[in-house]
Amino acid sequence: MAARSIASLNLSFGLVSIPVKLYSATESSATVKFNLLAKDGSRVKQQYVSERDQSVVPRAEMVKGYEVEKDKFVLFTAEELKQLEEGGSHVIEIVAFVPEKSVDPRYYDKAYLLAPDKRGGKPYALLLEAMRSSGKSALARWSWKAKQYVVQVRATDEGLVLQQLLYAEEVRSFKELNIEPVTISPPELQLALQLIDQISEPAYDPAQFKDEERQRVLAAIDAKIAGQQVIASTHTEEAPVGAQVIDLMAALQASLGKKQPAAAKGAAPQKAGATLAAVGETKVRKAVKRAPAAEPEVVAASARSRAKK
Repeated sequence: MAARSIASLNLSFGLVSIPVKLYSATESSATVKFNLLAKDGSRVKQQYVSERDQSVVPRAEMVKGYEVEKDKFVLFTAEELKQLEEGGSHVIEIVAFVPEKSVDPRYYDKAYLLAPDKRGGKPYALLLEAMRSSGKSALARWSWKAKQYVVQVRATDEGLVLQQLLYAEEVRSFKELNIEPVTISPPELQLALQLIDQISEPAYDPAQFKDEERQRVLAAIDAKIAGQQVIASTHTEEAPVGAQVIDLMAALQASLGKKQPAAAKGAAPQKAGATLAAVGETKVRKAVKRAPAAEPEVVAASARSRAKK
């Protein structure tokens, strides 16, 4: 199925206005969703009830309130909130260019793809090539669905990506965590670097990783459809235990002694035998009894069809 654009916009670049189409960069249909039902399988209806007299409050009679003190609110009508909303705009206004790597990924929110619209091919290609050559990304303002966003427009080999950014007050700082400084010896650092080099890959391949939980859920759904008895999950769980002090150098040397097999396509890479995160304390995996897997012929076709939706 061909991608469907969300909106037609203009990317403002100096005196140049580039007509673009906006597309979602992610597919929400990949999430397996369940409905809440009564035990007899009938749908249930959500209702809001007044705390004062337990009566059902119709949506048309509801107002929104901001809690200023415990159980004390200032009320706003729908009309008052409408006046406070940011007016929508079809213009993405570039205000600055910054080095692409200068934006911390912690500020990344939802991503979109930008494609040239009619008569936008040449200026789109020009901006794309200029940004790739300079190593710069654009910071822009964008009003969308009654909210104002700061966005990053960055160039890739295939086109322009529009990345919504979080505001500074929405992102936590490491200063809040009070992490104590620790001295690392040169031999420890050298062993850690060797371990990193041993299990390094040339690049990130997203196709190498699969959502195993989603596959288990789809398999269980198909088993239910086929009338089979759904059994307990076969994945293991981690059970926290008391702190276990380990020798960091010994753990690093043992990890280097274990040659990590190349990760097969579709499987998550294996963890090193004793990771650097195990300094001071570690977790021991608790084995879970494995039940027989569902018949593959039952789940294969239906799971594939859901994955394509």
